[in-house]
Amino acid sequence: MRQVEPSVELLAKPNIDWEAMRTYLDEVGGTSWADRVEDAESPDAEDLLEFSGRMCYRSWEPGLNPNVSRVRTDSAQYLGNVVKSQHGSVLEHANFTFVLHNVSRVLTHELIRHRAGSAFSQESLRYVRLTDIPFWFPEWAREDPELMERSLKVLDTLEEHQQWMAEHFELDEEGTKFSHKKHMTSFMRRFAPEGLATGIVYTANLRSLRHVIEMRTAKGAEEEIRLIFNKIGEAMREEAPAVFADYEVVDGEWIPGTRKA
Repeated sequence: MRQVEPSVELLAKPNIDWEAMRTYLDEVGGTSWADRVEDAESPDAEDLLEFSGRMCYRSWEPGLNPNVSRVRTDSAQYLGNVVKSQHGSVLEHANFTFVLHNVSRVLTHELIRHRAGSAFSQESLRYVRLTDIPFWFPEWAREDPELMERSLKVLDTLEEHQQWMAEHFELDEEGTKFSHKKHMTSFMRRFAPEGLATGIVYTANLRSLRHVIEMRTAKGAEEEIRLIFNKIGEAMREEAPAVFADYEVVDGEWIPGTRKA
């Protein structure tokens, strides 16, 4: 048994092709907006959201839409109003991709329920054979000696059984066909615990991320998923500060100023 710690890494985020964007803006009269925003320090994700929102009303500057007499020129205020007004569809244009490492299958089974606006690619135990049982224990469990002793014995037994099955099925013998390895590995995974540490690639748009961060950091959420989504929340506060500015974090719970954006 190998004790591990769940972790999150941000792999990908929006990157604007400003030349292509300016081609459109030159046509519709939004050049002044691009001049103001392109060289600013705002993240591309936020610029993409602002672009999408302004396109709906042609609100690049006054006069382009005769119904619009004034426009917000402060990007953070503009996006804050998008969130406050619950124009959630605008937030769906920016996607972020994370790799969640050493998280349990308990967590991944809960995570994939949030499939709207999301994509998942998880390590497959039909193909990936276990050689050990990586496992995370919360701090309170580590402080319980009897619980740890009994739990480690169970995990050691499961790990030994994985190793025995690999030998029994002759999976490492020369000439063993991959189809046989896959068949046996698929069977062997049935003896792995739900708490087994694994990996998953998780992509979600900002609307979905706001929802899941709120839901999965709530006090009643499972503690491992609270841990992970606190990390994701902190990452998103760095990557899209204007979109997450309305949150207050209280004892690890992310409480939005505006719900259901």
